[in-house]
Amino acid sequence: MSEAGTDIQDKAAGGYRVLARKYRPADFSALIGQEPMVRTLTNAFSTGRIAQAWMLTGVRGVGKTTTARILARALNYKTAEIDRPSVDLSVPGEHCKAIMEGRHVDVVEMDAASHTGIDDIREIIEQVRYAPVSARYKVYIIDEVHMLSTQAFNGLLKTLEEPPPHVKFIFATTEIRKVPITVLSRCQRFDLRRVDAGMLTDHLNGIAALEGITVDGEAVAMVARAAEGSVRDALSIFDQAIAHGAGTVTAEQVRSMLGLADRGRVVDLFEHLMKGDAGAALTEFRAQYDVGADPAAVLTDLAEFNHLVTRLRFVPSAADDVSLSEVERQRGAAFAQQLSVRVLSRTWQMLIKGIPEVQSANRPASAAEMVLIRIAHAADLPTLDEALKSLADAPQASGAPATRPAAPSTSPGNSGASAVGSMRMPVSTGGGQTMRLVETAPAEMVVAPPPAAEAPPAVPVKSLEDMAALADANRDMLFKTQLKACVRLVKIDPGRLEISLTENAPRSLATDISARLEKWTGRRWMVSVSRDAGGPTLAEAEAARRNDAILDAKNDPAVAAILSRFPGAKIIDVRIPNAPEGEAVDADLPVEPADDDETDF
Repeated sequence: MSEAGTDIQDKAAGGYRVLARKYRPADFSALIGQEPMVRTLTNAFSTGRIAQAWMLTGVRGVGKTTTARILARALNYKTAEIDRPSVDLSVPGEHCKAIMEGRHVDVVEMDAASHTGIDDIREIIEQVRYAPVSARYKVYIIDEVHMLSTQAFNGLLKTLEEPPPHVKFIFATTEIRKVPITVLSRCQRFDLRRVDAGMLTDHLNGIAALEGITVDGEAVAMVARAAEGSVRDALSIFDQAIAHGAGTVTAEQVRSMLGLADRGRVVDLFEHLMKGDAGAALTEFRAQYDVGADPAAVLTDLAEFNHLVTRLRFVPSAADDVSLSEVERQRGAAFAQQLSVRVLSRTWQMLIKGIPEVQSANRPASAAEMVLIRIAHAADLPTLDEALKSLADAPQASGAPATRPAAPSTSPGNSGASAVGSMRMPVSTGGGQTMRLVETAPAEMVVAPPPAAEAPPAVPVKSLEDMAALADANRDMLFKTQLKACVRLVKIDPGRLEISLTENAPRSLATDISARLEKWTGRRWMVSVSRDAGGPTLAEAEAARRNDAILDAKNDPAVAAILSRFPGAKIIDVRIPNAPEGEAVDADLPVEPADDDETDF
């Protein structure tokens, strides 16, 4: 940060100025992280190709309003030696101080959030006709321009397309998608980037040196990460940390202030999860929670570290980031070599889904523990494609020889047993790439049993009707109703069910079917939702049978005679006494109500 930038800032007599105002950039050299924009403006000013309007967009705190003021200063730059627009503002010009303080008569700043109507824009349109009072250009800076009304945007279009030569417009917004394309097409657009955490760390260290503040390197890295690319947020958090530590900033103080967990302990928690040790993971989480760590922040830190490990698999140079602690750098590289991308992706998805659950829960700590249990439980499970591959390979595996002879045992007095005991094989998980940090014992030799045909399930299930019958037998009427109304059968094999669902089906129906079938049949069922249409639902099939029965009844001569004898009568149900199973109309079918003036049969 240049001293010139500090001198130009507003110094309230006898009052403290926050760091975000005290070290606000006053020229392009002090604007960090926006080198592409500065290079473009430098070339434009040097060649005289100065646009009539600029659109500055980016997240909060990256310097949009500050850049607009610096640009207005550059347009009206004038010293005793230089009287032209310039990006070299090392020597303050005669208009610079007033422009940076927001009080120059020819540089008009307007907040569109509080001036949204056509009347405010009409006032600008009337004023642009007049030449500037003292500066070279009359500059209009409109902040949060996306807040303007549709009429205001339309009223500005003509003036924005053909402004007088002495007028320049600078717009700033955080919501570029809300700005009409007709306005964007008339502006030169600059997307201000988030500032890199490493660059923010260097910037904060420089400010700490100017302020004479003793800071911990890890503490500054925490502040830079918490700012998420916003310079203003970084300075505001740093200001708060200085006040919190009474002039000394340490990692422990920042961690306590922001409700963060120790990065080393976050890595420990990550390791427990990858090993599938739910007990150790919950103990570590509770220890962090007891010292003030926010549950959602812990999961967020876990997600960030998971992302770091994934990046290190493909970009090893990412470990050189100065915002990383030594623990993250070393152990992250070790995890990157041990964990597969599938495992890291699965963990990432579970964390990203769990963070909003924790944030919206009435008991965040309990919700976070449930998320950690899910991740730990998945540690020794194969991924979905691995499980499907294992099922596909199961028939081949069952027909292949499971053992190979080993050296016979020479234990005395046990020759018969040794012949059997020599038939051994290593235990296999059969899950492909699971969590690589699961601690497994050395391969154990076990006796291979003779091949035997798999026993049929105690309760065979071959159709949706069988499932509905199971629901009846277990008095689960709600499940039966959902099954009949929402499920279409695509394919069914022992232990595998492929279905399609109707639009109004509950999201958890496939999971519910799998759980109930396992409970009622005594075997595991894999239920998958197919894109194929499948057959009719049970309700649709029963309705079709009912309609066919009613149609057949209408064609019966005796019934037809009755209908003709009683005008207005109609058939609402058909029941066949002593009919074989499957021929009677289902008693669960809805009965169509009859009109009051009709006779029903």
